[in-house]
Amino acid sequence: MMFELGPYRGRVEARVERWERMDLGRRLGVKDPAFWSPVPAHEIENGLGWLPLKGSMRPRLEEFTSFAAEVRSEGLTEAVLLGMGGSSLASEVLWRTFGRSPGHLALTVLDSTHPDAVRKVKEEIDPRKTLFIVSSKSGTTLETVSLLEYFWAVMENDGGQRGDRFVAITDPDTPLARLAMERGFRETFESPTDVGGRYSALSPFGLVPAALIGVDPIKLMDRVPDTGKEETYMCGSDLARGIALGAALGELAQAGRDKLTIIASPSVHGLPMWIEQLVAESLGKEGRGIVPIIDEPLIPPDMYAGDRFFVAIALRGEERSIEERLAIIREVGHPTAQIMMDDRYDLGREFFTWEVAVACAATVLEVNPFDQPDVQSSKDLTRKMLEDMSGAALMKEVKTYHVDDLEALREALSEWSSQHRPGDYLSIQAFLPPGQEMTDRLQGVRRDLLLDLGSSTSLGYGPRFLHSSGQLHKGGPNTGLFLQLVDEITDDMGVPGEGHTFGELVRAAALGDYIALKGEGRRVLRVCLGGDAILGVGQLEAEIASLRREGKIQVGVSGASHNK
Repeated sequence: MMFELGPYRGRVEARVERWERMDLGRRLGVKDPAFWSPVPAHEIENGLGWLPLKGSMRPRLEEFTSFAAEVRSEGLTEAVLLGMGGSSLASEVLWRTFGRSPGHLALTVLDSTHPDAVRKVKEEIDPRKTLFIVSSKSGTTLETVSLLEYFWAVMENDGGQRGDRFVAITDPDTPLARLAMERGFRETFESPTDVGGRYSALSPFGLVPAALIGVDPIKLMDRVPDTGKEETYMCGSDLARGIALGAALGELAQAGRDKLTIIASPSVHGLPMWIEQLVAESLGKEGRGIVPIIDEPLIPPDMYAGDRFFVAIALRGEERSIEERLAIIREVGHPTAQIMMDDRYDLGREFFTWEVAVACAATVLEVNPFDQPDVQSSKDLTRKMLEDMSGAALMKEVKTYHVDDLEALREALSEWSSQHRPGDYLSIQAFLPPGQEMTDRLQGVRRDLLLDLGSSTSLGYGPRFLHSSGQLHKGGPNTGLFLQLVDEITDDMGVPGEGHTFGELVRAAALGDYIALKGEGRRVLRVCLGGDAILGVGQLEAEIASLRREGKIQVGVSGASHNK
C-alpha cells in the first residue's frame, strides 16, 4: 500500500505512532474492547468476532466445499441469493470478481423488492436446476422474508422439491433458522453471533456462495492474516496495512477530507461496493462519518472539490491507467493511496484490511463501528407504512413531484439545488428496478449533477442501500442532498401469505426513508418518474440540462480543489 498524503502525512504518521505505543496490533489480536473506549465494552465485544475468523472458519471450509460438490452432483446449475446489505454484498463482490468456474453454479444476487426485478429473476431461472440461498443475519429482514415466501411458492407451483432447494445462512436460533427447520431446508449454515453483517464477508455469508461458484474458500482464507500468530503484528504485515489505512481515513476525515473516493481496475471493480457499505454504516453516526464515493463518472481532476481522499485498488497488470489518473489527481493537490492486488484471491486479504481500517478509523471519529442505530428507523417506518398504505398522518409529510408536471418539477429542482453548501455530497436514491440500462441513465443524471454542483455524488438502489449507506444518510453529518426517485408500478406482484405486494413493499420503503430523512432535517427532493422509469430518467436529465443552461442550477458552488 502506497500513500501520497502531502501536507497530511505528519498527522497520519503521528496517529500510527500513537497506536504503536498503545500496542494496538496485539490488542486487536486479543479483541481488547478498551481500544474503543468509552463505548461500553459489551457492545464492542459482541462485534469483534471477525478478527479471528481465519482460525474459527478453518474447520468448516471443507464443509462448504463438500456441500458445493454435493449440489453440483445433483445437476443444479444456478443459485439465487436472497438477501440485503451485509448479508448479500460480499457474495455479489465474489461473483463479480471471479465469475463462474467451469462445472460450478452461476450466482444471481436478488437484493431488490421491486416487482420488475423479482419478475426478471423468476423468468430467467430454471426452477428445476436452481438452489435458493436465504441470507439474513437477524433472520427477520422484511425484504428477505418476502422474497423467500415468493420463491417458495414458485417452487411449490412448479412441482419442485421445495425444501431441499433452499438453504439458510443466518445466526443460531433466529426466526429464519427455525423456519428452515420447520420447512425442511436442505441446510442451515450458522454464522458466529459476534460477527456483524457488514463484517461477515469471511464468514458463511461469503464463504458458502463462494464455494458454490467455484471459489476455493481455503485459498481465499489463506490470504487473511491469522490474529493468533506473532508475525501478524509485525511492521509491514497485513494487519499493519489496515491500521495505517485506518489512520489515514480517520485523520483525513478530521481534516475535512471526508469524501473517500475509490477507484478500481476492471477485474476488481466489484470490491468498492462492499467497502461503501462497510464505511458508511460503520462510521456514519452521531453527526460524524466518512462518505464513500464509488463508480462515480470521471471528470477533469481539477474540478474535484477539496474534500476528497482518493484510494485506488488495482489488480496487478491493470495498474497503468489507475496510476496515471492518480498522478494527475495528486498534481492538483489531493491525497491518495494505492492498493495492489497480486491476484483475485487477494480479495480475502482486502476484506480483512478494510475491516481493520474502518474499525480503527472509528476511534479517531469517536463512534462505535459495530452498531447501526439509524438503520432501524427506516425499517420501522417501512412496516408502519405497510400497515396503513393510505398513511394519512404520515403522508402529510411527503411531497412528490412528477416528471409530467414540468413547471413544478423545474421549480423544485432549482430550489433543491439552491440549498447546496460547500462540503455537501449528492445522493441519488433510486427505488427503481436495477439493470444496466437503468444504471447508465442514472449515471448520466449523476454526471450532470456532479458537473453542475461540483460535489461528490453517490448512487444507490433502494431498498438495498437502506441496509448499508442509509445509516450514514440519517446518522452522519447533515451534508447530503438527497434525490429520491420512484416510479409508478403498473404490474405488481403479491407476496404469498404476507398480506402485501412487492410494489407496496418498495413504495413503503421509499416513503419510510423519505420521512426518516426529513425527521433528521435532511434536504430531500422526491420525484416520480411515471410508468416508464427509463423514459422518466431521460426527462429528468433533460430538465436538469435545461435549468443549467438557464443558470437556475448553480455550477461548481463547492469550488475546485487547487490545493497545490
